[in-house]
Amino acid sequence: MQTAEFINKLQQVGFKEHESKIFLVLLKGSALSASEIAGKANIRRTSVYEVLKTFAARGFCNEIETNTILKYEMIDPRVIADKIEREIKRNNLEKIESLKCTFSEIEKLHKSEESNALSNVNIELIRGFNKHRQEKFIELLKSAKEEIMFMIRLEGYVSEEIDANAKNFIKNGGVIKSIYEANLNFKIIKDNSRKDATLEDLLRICGKFEKYGEKVRISESELPNITIFDKKIVFINILDKTVPRHNNADIIINNESFASRMMDLFNYYWNNSKLIRELKSTNGLVSNNKINHNKTTKPKKLLMFKKGTING
Repeated sequence: MQTAEFINKLQQVGFKEHESKIFLVLLKGSALSASEIAGKANIRRTSVYEVLKTFAARGFCNEIETNTILKYEMIDPRVIADKIEREIKRNNLEKIESLKCTFSEIEKLHKSEESNALSNVNIELIRGFNKHRQEKFIELLKSAKEEIMFMIRLEGYVSEEIDANAKNFIKNGGVIKSIYEANLNFKIIKDNSRKDATLEDLLRICGKFEKYGEKVRISESELPNITIFDKKIVFINILDKTVPRHNNADIIINNESFASRMMDLFNYYWNNSKLIRELKSTNGLVSNNKINHNKTTKPKKLLMFKKGTING
């Protein structure tokens, strides 16, 4: 590898051009004076002194006093690499801490001067990756006061634990009503590995949610992933397998009239769904042609805060 390539590589890890040239001269030589280094690096001696002072302060080279002049000698380059690595990590940690501190302060400014026009917007399209869309969903959940209605299709990996936000909502007097589609296209943890779910698993999981205080029914019909908050806001999760994941979207409609129509739809499915105990009393018999056993499609994550995931 030529000197120019080494200089370029050193610059990539944070060295300036003059520093790179002086570093290479020191690396090759042994106990060199500033004048000797300046000559070999083809750099003015005054500039060399500044760089050597910095290198000595960072512990890259030793200063050797002779009877007449100071000489400089590079230490083991492996030690230098370790020093630089620790510097980079420390600087990055400081930047991350500064980032957190800064945004902790400026987040107070978010929408602090929101216009009247924006406050009247009643339809939002949320597009992007799961995390950002889920954050919006959690925001709606935390602001809910009285009732949340879910129509849910269990897909992907499903946890049997209810989310802390849901627990707090129920604890504070909120009502959660959920209709689960009787499909088996999801997985659970069994014997320390992910297994395809059975109808018994579906009933057990829904039973656990019911014990937490959730009102649960199971539908033989295909359900849309829709959530209604406080009879005012409707969150619709749109799943289109022909669209790239980063273009998947959710729609939030803040309109009481539309929410009322969606509640009519919810109540239709609710009234035509079964209680868990009804299914258990019939040994879990659900029309086999109504249960989705499809395992060939790639599982999608569920739009449901209780599972901590979102479709698409």
